[in-house]
Amino acid sequence: QVQLVESGGGFVQPGGSLTLSCAASGNIFSHNAMGWYRQAAGKERELVAVVFSGGPPKYADSVTGRFTISKNNVDKTVTLQMGSLKPEDTAIYYCNLRLYTGVEYWGKGTLVTVSS
Repeated sequence: QVQLVESGGGFVQPGGSLTLSCAASGNIFSHNAMGWYRQAAGKERELVAVVFSGGPPKYADSVTGRFTISKNNVDKTVTLQMGSLKPEDTAIYYCNLRLYTGVEYWGKGTLVTVSS
């Protein structure tokens, strides 16, 4: 069974930075993507960034140039470096892993609050 545990959320002022980490456990050998989604209050969950087993990462337009995603296959972690944070980045951030079979796993989420 795959489990995903996020860490690194918190409170930051506009313009600041945060780094989120997601540690995966279990057999993730057959995954084809790991990434981050977010859900703001009253809104639907949306893709933030995803890194594939092959090919370049994909970012939401709203975070391109500000966020960087990276994956470590040895440690089974995926990291999201967030910079130039804006109040509209406030959300619960969820780690996601998708297998080639289409099965998806989700972490429980970590809250990021950007406010002055």
